[in-house]
Amino acid sequence: MTTTIQCISPVDGRVYAERPALSLEAAKGVAARAKAAQRDWARVPLEERIARVRAGVAALNATKDRTVEELAWQMGRPTRYGGEFGGVNERTEYMAGIAAEALAPVVVEESDRFRRYLAREPVGVVFIIAPWNYPYLTAINTIVPALIAGNTVVLKHASQTLLVGERLAEAFHAGGVPEDVFQNVVLDHATTEALIAGRAFGFVNFTGSVGGGVAIERAAAGTFTGTGLELGGKDPGYVRADADLEAAVDGLMDGAMFNAGQCCCGIERIYVHESLYDTFVEKAVAWVKGLKLGNPFEPETTLGPMANARFARVVREQVAEAVAAGATPLIDPAQFPADDGAAYLAPQILVNVDHSMRVMREESFGPVVGIMPVSGDEEAIALMNDSPYGLTASVWTQDAEAAADIGVQLETGTVFMNRCDYLDPALCWTGCKDTGRGAALSPLGFHSVTRPKSYHLKKVTK
Repeated sequence: MTTTIQCISPVDGRVYAERPALSLEAAKGVAARAKAAQRDWARVPLEERIARVRAGVAALNATKDRTVEELAWQMGRPTRYGGEFGGVNERTEYMAGIAAEALAPVVVEESDRFRRYLAREPVGVVFIIAPWNYPYLTAINTIVPALIAGNTVVLKHASQTLLVGERLAEAFHAGGVPEDVFQNVVLDHATTEALIAGRAFGFVNFTGSVGGGVAIERAAAGTFTGTGLELGGKDPGYVRADADLEAAVDGLMDGAMFNAGQCCCGIERIYVHESLYDTFVEKAVAWVKGLKLGNPFEPETTLGPMANARFARVVREQVAEAVAAGATPLIDPAQFPADDGAAYLAPQILVNVDHSMRVMREESFGPVVGIMPVSGDEEAIALMNDSPYGLTASVWTQDAEAAADIGVQLETGTVFMNRCDYLDPALCWTGCKDTGRGAALSPLGFHSVTRPKSYHLKKVTK
C-alpha cells in the first residue's frame, strides 16, 4: 500500500499538495544511482562544479514570484517578505568563493624525497532532511558545499514544504547538475530510517526536532555514518544596563516574532537589567501591537499563520499553563481578531515568568516571548545557561569586551552582540547540548561533507 504525504495549507486548511512516498525498494534505487553518479561528478573540475551550482541558484532566483507564493500557501509566511533569496544568494556566493581554499590540500612536505599532504575527499552521497520553517535556506546550507565538494545529494524535504524539494531539483538540473547527482525524494519515516541503517549514505544532515535527531542517531548506530544535527532551541537575549534600548527592543522583538516565531535561532526568552526592565517591557508591548496578523497574501500582513494548527496548539498550551502558574500576558488577543483558534495565532508577551514554566524552558517555536528582570551579568548568565539547548545567545550592550567575556561563559554555538536571528556564512553554524552537533557554513561546512585523506609519497632515488 502506497503512503501519501500531504501538505495541509495553514492559510485555509486545504490539502495544498500531496505526493506518494517512495517504497523502500524505489528509495534504495535512488541511493544506488546517487552512489553510481558520485565518482564522475567528483571528477568534474572544481571550477565547473562551482559554476553549475551557481547556475542552479540563478535558476532558482528566476522562479521567485512562484516560490514566494508557494511558500505562503505551504507554511504561511507573508509574501511581503519576498522569500529567502537574499540569504540563499549570500550563502551560496560565500561558500563558492572559499571552496578552492577550503578544499585545497595541506602540503606538509614537498621535497626531492617525499611528497606528504592532507587532502579533503567527498564522503559520497549526502542525505539532507530539511525543515519547513526556512525551507530554502536550511537546505542550501548543505546542498551547496556538498555539491561543490564533489558529493551527490539526496534531498528529503518536510511534508509541510513538499514542493520546495521539487523546485530545488528543477533549478539545479537547469543549472547543469545531472539528475542523478541531485535527487529529490518523498519518504516516510520508516523508509528514511531503513536507508540510514542500511548505510545508503556517507553523511546525513538533519534539521528538526530533538526527537527526530534521536531517531536519526538510532538509525545510524553501528553504521559509522557521519551526522550533522541541528535540533531544538530556546535562544536567549540579554539587555545590559548600558544597552541602546530602542535598538534592543526593535532587534529582540523582531527576533521573537518574525516568521511567526518559527525561526531556528529566534528569540524565545529575554532577560533585561532591572534598571531598564519596565521601559523595555512597555516599548516591547507597543512594538508587538504594531504587528498585523492575517492572510499572508495581503500586503499589510506582517504576521501570517503558523505553519500548522498543531504547532499553534503547543504555543497556546504553554501560554495557558504559564498564566495559570502566575504569569501575566500583556497582549489582548482581541487586538488581533484574525486569531482563529487554529493556525492563526495572536502574538504574546509574558511577564512574571520563571524557569519552572514550560514557556521559559521548552521550545515554543511560535510568536511568544517571556521577559524577566535580572540584577546583572552573573544572574543573566546563569539564566541563559539554564536550558537544555544551546544554539545562539544575544547580548545587547555598548561594551564589546564585556560581551565577549559573557560569551565565554555561555553554553551556546553562536554569541551575538547587538543583533540576533542571523546566520553569518563566514562563521560556523553549530550548537551544543540538545541543539545537536555538527557544523554548517564557513570552511568547516566543507569539512562536514568531506573526509580527510592522507598521502605519504616516498620518491624513488638512486
